[in-house]
Amino acid sequence: MSETVELILYIAGIIMFLALSLAFVRFVFGPTLVDRTISFDVITVGSLAVIALLAVFYQREIYLDVNIIYGLLSFIAVVVVGKYVEKSL
Repeated sequence: MSETVELILYIAGIIMFLALSLAFVRFVFGPTLVDRTISFDVITVGSLAVIALLAVFYQREIYLDVNIIYGLLSFIAVVVVGKYVEKSL
């Protein structure tokens, strides 16, 4: 991998870390359950991006398979919490 690609991956990783940190702050200090649910979804989507970055950086395709399963489980979790908030569960 060229040095330019590695630099871009490092910069993207730093940006993702900052975004995940801000989402985690909202998750901890969110005033309502809806805020916490949305921040949980943002954290899971951000961690999916981090796993994809790691897959490219380490050139491991198995991480992408893990990413798909993790994304599906995350989607199901958010739908279940949304149903609970609506009181239709």
